[in-house]
Amino acid sequence: MPAESPMIVMSGTDERDLTKLTEYEAVGGYKALEKARGMSPQAVTDEVIGSELRGRGGAFFPTGRKWSFVPKPEQNPNPHYLVVNADESEPGSFKDNEIMARVPHRFIEGCLITAHAVESMHVFVYIRGEYTGPYEVLVGALEELKARPELRGDVTIVLHRGAGAYICGEETALLESLEGKRGQPRTKPPFPATQGLYASPTIVNNVETVATVPAIIEMGGAAYAKLGVADSRGTRLVSVSGHVERPGNYEIENGTSMRALIYGLGGGITGGRELKAVIPGGSSTVILKGDEIDVGYDFNSLLKLNTAMGSAGVVALDDRCCMVQLGIRISEFYEHESCGKCTPCREGTRWMTQILRRLESGEAIQSELDLLLDVCDRINGKCLCPLGETAAIAVASYVEKFRAEFQAHVDEEGCPFGDASPLHEVLAPVAMHTHSPTAVVPA
Repeated sequence: MPAESPMIVMSGTDERDLTKLTEYEAVGGYKALEKARGMSPQAVTDEVIGSELRGRGGAFFPTGRKWSFVPKPEQNPNPHYLVVNADESEPGSFKDNEIMARVPHRFIEGCLITAHAVESMHVFVYIRGEYTGPYEVLVGALEELKARPELRGDVTIVLHRGAGAYICGEETALLESLEGKRGQPRTKPPFPATQGLYASPTIVNNVETVATVPAIIEMGGAAYAKLGVADSRGTRLVSVSGHVERPGNYEIENGTSMRALIYGLGGGITGGRELKAVIPGGSSTVILKGDEIDVGYDFNSLLKLNTAMGSAGVVALDDRCCMVQLGIRISEFYEHESCGKCTPCREGTRWMTQILRRLESGEAIQSELDLLLDVCDRINGKCLCPLGETAAIAVASYVEKFRAEFQAHVDEEGCPFGDASPLHEVLAPVAMHTHSPTAVVPA
């Protein structure tokens, strides 16, 4: 790996204010759009397929291949839609926020190129309601384009603000919400590419994915594919947070060591403490122990450790952190954000929270530790969408990797860390629940 990763998505942001159209054009902005419009939609798609770009939202599906699933207009005369998932609600991830706030025109250019590739005249950007800053920046950028109709063409771009539901980060729940319905996942198939928004062919892509497209068209898919490693080409914007000296977003070449992320870019652990654990890809990914970070930050390397890059939210936890307290925060969040459509998710996440709270308070009995894993197992693989499953996978990984710590909560009839843990007063942003200690005791 090179000492310094190339800048793709955030290129030019240190030297210029790229929120302004004139500044963006000064660094070659919208030249890729001009080039793409001189190509056929299929040629643009083929270029992205050749780049081996994979979705940057968490599912990591090959982007060009996804585009190729959209039927041609002669096969399906309904309007084609491009929907950009800018809902970014995964705890630990905040990269899309910065992309929209600092390179709005690169993002919009990516939207227009993608729309050309899938033969769409309609783009919807579903943006997280709390992202007021990026929203205003995008509004300003679109206002600038009004004076340049040749850039926007005949494509309409609509900014749609979400109402704060994590479930709407799931693509079909997002589409339901966009149609004015309750945000709940749909049964698949049919898949959005053939029957999505308004029952018409729809591509749903993440903000970072779309913002990468202009560079691919400009430099060529083959050149982009030379960056990174196998199955993880190009660069990735990673959100580094938790107990690190320099939290923030860093654009890295895929395959960069996670140790370099935490101790190099992130500046190491605050206060010179020891690293205990790392959440590698947002709250829904399997946790890694502190001695498992000598691994490349890429799909295959993390898969060998049974985890994933997910939404690229790396959260470092120091040696004072209580894993049961972490489990409570995560389980509470997913319980609160469950749409309630699936019984395993609706009831299972609540059950997990109750058991974890009993462990923390010292009320749990020995059998409940095994019951917790059993509940996780009964959620995993049995839900309509990934919300419940990822909550169960994450919590189960805490138990499996830090079993002795969970056992100590039972043996000592309380938390060994208590209020010394920095997670002690860091609560999930939900209302406190009154729990019944008897509700989780097995018969």
